[in-house]
Amino acid sequence: MSWKTAHRSFYYANAEEPEDIRLDPASTALLVIDVQNTYLEPKETEEETRRWEPFYSRMRETVIPNNARLIADCRQRGVEVIFARIACHKPDGRDRSLSQKKPGFNYLLLPKDRADSQVVPELAPRDDEIQVLKTTDSALTGTNLRLMLRNMGIRDVICTGIFTDQCVSSTVRSLADESFGVVVVEDCCAAATMELHRHELAIINMIYCHVVELRELRDFFVSA
Repeated sequence: MSWKTAHRSFYYANAEEPEDIRLDPASTALLVIDVQNTYLEPKETEEETRRWEPFYSRMRETVIPNNARLIADCRQRGVEVIFARIACHKPDGRDRSLSQKKPGFNYLLLPKDRADSQVVPELAPRDDEIQVLKTTDSALTGTNLRLMLRNMGIRDVICTGIFTDQCVSSTVRSLADESFGVVVVEDCCAAATMELHRHELAIINMIYCHVVELRELRDFFVSA
């Protein structure tokens, strides 16, 4: 099944196939969202760590290697590579949004210079690559990413990262609302479970973005 018919929700089950995607490297950016050290660390208990093992496996075996390949390909093509990461400026985290202060899974205290808030080493940004620090789910909300994209002449954004149903989805929706073309690379993303991952892809596909596989993405780039 190709990207044109995969990940269809009820709303788009009978919709016509979309037109071919064409990405000009000069006006395209890759946005890697929240692939940070903290999310690969063991949980507080062995039982909870075991519960998250399918996510860890997908990250190690699929998401991180595929993102590394995609980043290398984008750098070679001249596509702007940008990283977003959750990171607060104040050590006590009082600059965080309410969603990151609430107890539970979304509670995050990640001071910007601490090791666990950094992008994983396998995907380390280069010195001239933008890192957007955010205290929100969406990488556009509360940051100047929107302005930077416009300043650089970016029209299309390729989104990857975690979590599909949270920060990836929020960012995709924000980008779509700002009239950017958005492509989400399915096998460069992960949610806590594959059920959540697939469900969210069906929700955002066709209206906020187009969901594709990494193997398909390479055919979308136009030659200079």
